Amino acid sequence: KGNPRVILGAHSTSHKEKYDQVFSIKKAIPHPCFNPQTFEGDLQLLQLDGKATMTKAVGILQLPKRGDDVKPHTKCHVAGWGSTKKALCKISSALREANITVIDRKICNDARHYNFNPVIDLSMICAGGRKGEDDSCEGDSGSPLICDNIFRGVTSFGKCGNPQKPGIYILLTKRYLNWIKKTIAGAI
Repeated sequence: KGNPRVILGAHSTSHKEKYDQVFSIKKAIPHPCFNPQTFEGDLQLLQLDGKATMTKAVGILQLPKRGDDVKPHTKCHVAGWGSTKKALCKISSALREANITVIDRKICNDARHYNFNPVIDLSMICAGGRKGEDDSCEGDSGSPLICDNIFRGVTSFGKCGNPQKPGIYILLTKRYLNWIKKTIAGAI
């Protein structure tokens, strides 16, 4: 409720921690080509109202050098504050991590999965875990997807633990990386 805040360095929402840093959002910058029907461009940058301090619990997640695709069967992990149960819309009080595996887009688009609704295109990564048990969920959108220790994508949507609807992540393509860099530099 109220104005959204960004909390850095936290592992729990139930109590204040040594390295917590809390900021208001000075500016939210959505990707100019975001399409809510297809989820293309489902990215947003947040400008904080202050400067973060690097600590043991707060660091910089490096952008990938190029916007290469992530191959099927690649092992990845995602962390977030999202719901831990399909039926609950309540965020987790502890930062959680899930190990997931990239799934071929052909499989994600087939009749047993998303059935091209929406189309999982080349700017997206489809990934899930064991029988749908390991997945991103409600409240995880915007969380980073790390594959082979490289920041490769951003959590977008899915059906929270449903193996027929694995998590979909926006791939940090060359186009998106250029937009991020130009926006951060103040060119947009």
